[in-house]
Amino acid sequence: GDIVLLAKPVTLTEGDRVTLMTDVPVATDGTSKPEKLLYAVSLPPVHGQIEHINYPGVPISSYRQLDVVAQKVSYVHDNSHGDSKESLR
Repeated sequence: GDIVLLAKPVTLTEGDRVTLMTDVPVATDGTSKPEKLLYAVSLPPVHGQIEHINYPGVPISSYRQLDVVAQKVSYVHDNSHGDSKESLR
């Protein structure tokens, strides 16, 4: 079926961390089990990384919707300078 992904921008300053919650990325695919959806990071962030909160400092390349619901996934800005806007894909 069709997959719908809604996202809202998040503003961070250098060195900040934001926990991904269902009001930022939330997806549905028309099934009754959205918690089983898998997000794959196809283009890693340039100025930070996606991490599981149980493994700080270790970038991850995928996570589940259930991890987002449980607030266990975060984006960490790495203090680098450059383009102030970044998107996660």
